[in-house]
Amino acid sequence: MRLLPFVFVFCFVFQIFSQRQEKVDFIRADAVVTPSFQEKDLKGSVSYHFDVMEKIDSIFLDAKNMGFSKVKINGEKVRFEYDNSKIVIRESFEKGDSNTLSLEYSCKPKQTVYFIGADDDIIGNEEIWTQGQGKYTSHWLPSFDDMNEKVEFDLTIRADSAYTVIANGLLKKKFPKEGMTAWSFDMFRPMSSYLAAFAISDFEKKVTYSKSGVPIELYYEHKDSLKVEPTYRYTKEIFDFLEDEIGVLYPFQNYKQVPVQDFLYAGMENTTLTIFSNQYVIDSTAFVDKNYVNVNAHELAHQWFGNMVTEESGKHHWLHEGFATYYAYLAEQHLFGDDYFYWKLYETAKTLHNLSENGDGEALADPNANSLTFYEKGAWALVMLRERVGEEAFKEGIKNYLNRFAYKNVTIEKFLSEIKQSGGQGLEDFREDWLENNQFLFSEAKTFLKEKSPSLKLLFELEEEFERIQSDDVDFWKYWNASTSIPFKKYNLQKYFRILPKDLVLQAMNSGGLKLRQAIAIAAQDAKQLPKAQFESLLNDAGYVTKENALLKLWASYPEDRTKYLDATKNCIGLPNKNIRLLWLTLALVTEGYHPASKKAYYQELNGYTAAHFNFEVRQLAFQYLSEISAFSDESILNLFDATDHHVWQFRKSARNLLRALADKEVERFDEIMTTISEEKQSRINKILAN
Repeated sequence: MRLLPFVFVFCFVFQIFSQRQEKVDFIRADAVVTPSFQEKDLKGSVSYHFDVMEKIDSIFLDAKNMGFSKVKINGEKVRFEYDNSKIVIRESFEKGDSNTLSLEYSCKPKQTVYFIGADDDIIGNEEIWTQGQGKYTSHWLPSFDDMNEKVEFDLTIRADSAYTVIANGLLKKKFPKEGMTAWSFDMFRPMSSYLAAFAISDFEKKVTYSKSGVPIELYYEHKDSLKVEPTYRYTKEIFDFLEDEIGVLYPFQNYKQVPVQDFLYAGMENTTLTIFSNQYVIDSTAFVDKNYVNVNAHELAHQWFGNMVTEESGKHHWLHEGFATYYAYLAEQHLFGDDYFYWKLYETAKTLHNLSENGDGEALADPNANSLTFYEKGAWALVMLRERVGEEAFKEGIKNYLNRFAYKNVTIEKFLSEIKQSGGQGLEDFREDWLENNQFLFSEAKTFLKEKSPSLKLLFELEEEFERIQSDDVDFWKYWNASTSIPFKKYNLQKYFRILPKDLVLQAMNSGGLKLRQAIAIAAQDAKQLPKAQFESLLNDAGYVTKENALLKLWASYPEDRTKYLDATKNCIGLPNKNIRLLWLTLALVTEGYHPASKKAYYQELNGYTAAHFNFEVRQLAFQYLSEISAFSDESILNLFDATDHHVWQFRKSARNLLRALADKEVERFDEIMTTISEEKQSRINKILAN
C-alpha cells in the first residue's frame, strides 16, 4: 500500500529537481571513457565542475541504465539516489560555492553508442561511433538531456592502439595507458550534451585549412584513399563561403568530418565533429548522381546554428534545421549558380504545397512538426524574410543574433528581435504567415521565383499554356529554345517526356550533356522509345544512375541482345549501394543461357550482399532483388532475421515487411529455418510476424 505514495513523491521530487537545476551552473566536464568492442559496453569516469548560483539541497544528472561505483563531491563520497534515468545527490550547497562532482560508472548502451563489426569475423572493419541527437548522450555519459545546460566537455577516449580516435575539440595529447592508447581532447567553448561525440576505427586523414586558418580534418578509410577528393570536394570553398556569408568566424577551434558504416542519418553536426554516412564516400563518376556537398554544407552551418546558438526547446527547432538548410542552399548557389539554387527552392516549394493541399501542412513553431517542415519550410521562411527586410539588414541581424547569444540558448522571439532592430520594421505578419501558419504560401513562393529566375518564369508560362489549352499541342520547341537552363530542360524531359517531339528528345540526347541524358534514361518507359543505338550509348555515360536505367530498359526491350548488354556492364559496381552490380547479378541470374557455369557464383554473390558487414543500403537492395526473383538462400534468410533488429529504423521496417511476405510465401521452408535459430530469436521473429 506504500508503493503509490512513494512513486508519487519520487516523481514529484524529480520535477522539483528539474526546476531547481537552473540554480547550478555546470562549467566543465573532464571525462575518461573506455569502450569495449568485445563486450559492447563502456566504462567511464567524469568530473563536473560547477558553481552554485543560489542555495540548493540537491543536484542531478541524466544517466540511462548505468552502474555507479563511486560518487564524490569535492573528493568525499556521498550518498545518491538512482532510478536508471537520473542520479540525484542530496547535499546542501551554498550560494557562491564552487564544487566538483566525480563519478565512476559502467554501462551497456542500448542506443547512442554503436559497435559496428563487433559480431563478425572480418578483420579491420570495426567501428564505434556515437549519435546523441536531441537528448541521448546520457546513455553513455552522465550528462544533461536538457540542452539549456551548456558545458565545456573535455573527453579522453581509450582505445586499442591500432585505432584512431576522433572526438570534440582539439587533440591535446595521446599516450599509452593500461595497454591501450588514450586520446585526450580539449574543447574551448561550452556546448549542449547532445553534441558530445566520438568515433573510433582505423581512420586516416587529410588536413586542409580555411582562409581564416581553421584546420579542417577530413577522415577516411585506407581503402577509400582515391575517393577523398570527390567525397570532400568543395569543403574548403564551403567553409570559406559560410564564414563570409554569415559574417561571423567559425565559432570553434577546429573542424573534423568522418564517414561511418550504417549511420542513422545523412550526417550529424556534433560540435567540431561531423559524423556522416559512408554512403557519401564516392568516386568522381558517382559525384554526378549522389554527392556530399549539400550534407557537408548543412552540417557545417549547424556549427553556428545549433551549436554556437542552441534552441531552448523543440518549439524553436526552426532555428537549427531551417537555418542549416538555408545556408546549405546558399553554399550550393555559390558553387553551382543561381539556376541551381532557384530550381531547388521550386522543388521544395512544390513538395510543401502538396503537403498543404493534402491537409498535412504544419507550422514552423509547432514542436511536433516533421522534418520536411523544419528543414524546407524553414529555409523558405528565411528566403522570404531576407526578401522582406533586405539583404543588408538581414545579414546585420544574423551577425548581431550570433554575437549576442554566442554559446547560449535562443528562442524564435530572440532571433526576430534582432532582425526587427536591424531592419527597422515589425515582423508580426511575417511571423503569422511563415512561422505560425500551417499552410505553405505557394503563390507567394511562385511570385518570388518568377521574379528571380528567368527559366522558372518560362516554366510557369509553359504550364499556364498547357493548362489553358488542355491538350498536347503546346509548342515545346518554342520554350526549349528560349532557355539554356539545364534544370528547365531536365524538368521538361521528366514531366513531358511522353508528349515531347521526338527530334527534341534526340537533340537533348546528342548535345544536352550528362544531366539531360540521365533525365532521358530515367523518364523513358522502355528503350524502344528512342532509336536503339541512341539508347545503347547511355551505357557509356559517366553516371551510375544513367547506366543502371539504361541496362534495365535495354535488357527488357531487346531480349535478343541481353548477353551483349550484360557483357558490357559486367565489371561495373556503381554507387556505394552497388546499384549496378546488384541489378547485373539479378539480370544475369534470370537471363536464360547466360554463362550457365557461373550461375551458382552469381547466386552466392547476390545472396552474400545481405550479410551484416555490408552497409544497410546494400543489404536492403539485395533483399529487394532476391525477393523479386525468389532467390533467397537459407543464409540470406538468416541475414534477414538479423536485419529485423537493425539500429537503422527504415532498414529494420523494410526487413520486417519483407520477412512477413516471405513467411507467407514459403511456409514450409521458413518453418524449417526457424528451427535452426535460438528460442530467444524465434520468439522475437514470431512477435514480428504476429504484428
